Amino acid sequence: MAIQREIDCEYSDPLDLIWLETARTLGMEVERSAAVYAAWDGEGVLYIADSESMDPDDCVAQMVFHEVCHALVEGPGSWGVSDWGLVNRDDRHLVREHACHRLQAALSDRYGLRRLLGVTTDHRAYYDALPLDPLSGDDPAVVPACRGWERATTGPWAEALDHALCATAQMAQILKSFSSNHSLWSRVVDPL
Repeated sequence: MAIQREIDCEYSDPLDLIWLETARTLGMEVERSAAVYAAWDGEGVLYIADSESMDPDDCVAQMVFHEVCHALVEGPGSWGVSDWGLVNRDDRHLVREHACHRLQAALSDRYGLRRLLGVTTDHRAYYDALPLDPLSGDDPAVVPACRGWERATTGPWAEALDHALCATAQMAQILKSFSSNHSLWSRVVDPL
């Protein structure tokens, strides 16, 4: 005879917990949706693809982090605008997208997380080719990325972002030794 028990809690992915709480701290409510890959409504809701719609190398943490980097590059004036004021159906804002990638790489490098929290889709080639110092060089994306860096490291979101990246790095260092070569966890490096 099977024993019936009441289930009063549920398992949650640890990185989801870190980054969903960080998003809330930054004033973003995350909703999962099959209708979008990622979209900011300009009114406090960040839509992230549901698990079935994500690529195998995507996770909620990486998607939230990427959108936070967009917000930091575009600045506070964009936070009340749909998709941070960016249009991704053509190349008109490609420099802004690349600035987001450069900021994302620079921030994640401090914690050894560039590969784990890397960008996705067809933008991955640009991201993977970034130099060791993604905030230097003559690429036009460097200037807006540096402005985003300033906001990320000294602005009102700095503490929450640092806390999330530190927690992610701690988990990553533990999980690295348990991971196969095909796991993103195995690509974590020592922080810079």
